[in-house]
Amino acid sequence: MGTWNTRGLRGSTLEEQINYTNESYREKHLALIQKIPTPITPVEIDKQKRHITLAYFGQKSTVDYIGAVQGIPVCFDAKECAESTFPLQNVHSHQIQFMKEFEEQGGIAFLILCYTRKNEVYYMPFSHIYHFWKRMEEGGRKSFTYDEIDKSYRLRSHKDMLIHYLEGIQRDLESRE
Repeated sequence: MGTWNTRGLRGSTLEEQINYTNESYREKHLALIQKIPTPITPVEIDKQKRHITLAYFGQKSTVDYIGAVQGIPVCFDAKECAESTFPLQNVHSHQIQFMKEFEEQGGIAFLILCYTRKNEVYYMPFSHIYHFWKRMEEGGRKSFTYDEIDKSYRLRSHKDMLIHYLEGIQRDLESRE
C-alpha cells in the first residue's frame, strides 16, 4: 500500500487546527473568521450521483482566511514548511498584492507559518513578509530562514484554541503604535 503524498493535502493538519480555533473564537464571540474556498469551475458532472467528476481551478485565490476580530478586518494565509528555509515561491504575488491593499484599507494581514519538523507555529506580520518579498524583488534571496523570523511571534495552544493567533494580532497591533 502506497502512502499519500499529494499537494492537495499539504497543510491539512494546520488548516484543521486553525478551523477548530476559528470555531472556538466564534463561540466565544472573540472573532468571526471564514475559510475561503478555492474557486473551481466544473467541467463534467455526474448528474445521478450529483458529483463533480472533472473541474479546474478558476481565478487565483487571494488568501486562506478572512474575517473580523473585535471590529478589525483580518486576512491571512496558512503555510507549512518542513525545512528551516521557507521559499517565497510558496506565497504568490497576487497574495502579496491583496494583503498589501488589505492593510492599506486598515486591515491586518499576516501568515501563520508552521515549521513542521520543529513543531513550531509563528504569526508573521505582513510587514515582515513584505520585507523578505522586497529583498527578493531587489535581487536578494528567494527565501527566508527560520533564524530570520521574529521568535517573539511564536504561537502556542491555549485550551481549545490550538493555534491561538489572537495573541499574534495583539502583538502586531502594539508594534504599530
